[in-house]
Amino acid sequence: MKKSSKQTARTVIQAGIGIAVALPGLVAATGVDETIPWVAGGLAVSAAVTRLMAVPQVQKFLGWLNTDDEEK
Repeated sequence: MKKSSKQTARTVIQAGIGIAVALPGLVAATGVDETIPWVAGGLAVSAAVTRLMAVPQVQKFLGWLNTDDEEK
């Protein structure tokens, strides 16, 4: 798998995790004031997962999503 494909897959997973965290709050929200903290929470989780996936030890654990190897 090409490095660019791996990077795309990782981005989709990271965003999906962030959205999954925010989804209950977004569904239950009735106004903008209630949704802002959930959106911020989702973005924070996505950023944390992105940073975590960049750690070399996690890269080794990720298997086919490891982007440390050379692009083929």
